[in-house]
Amino acid sequence: MSDPTERWTITEVAEFLGATSTGSARRTLSRWGVHAVGRRPGRGGESEYDAAQVRDAHASRPGRGHRTDLAS
Repeated sequence: MSDPTERWTITEVAEFLGATSTGSARRTLSRWGVHAVGRRPGRGGESEYDAAQVRDAHASRPGRGHRTDLAS
């Protein structure tokens, strides 16, 4: 039986986010609290992320210029 959750490699996540590199995408996901859920097999296997988590984190991110130092 296959896993019902859609998984994206870090390369696919970087494309979705418009990141300049996979390292940048990893740092962004880390800031958002999104962690890898698996890894592709083989020597060159990439980390895999739950696509729904990535989409949700992207949709709820603060906008450009958001000031985190101001009390709300």
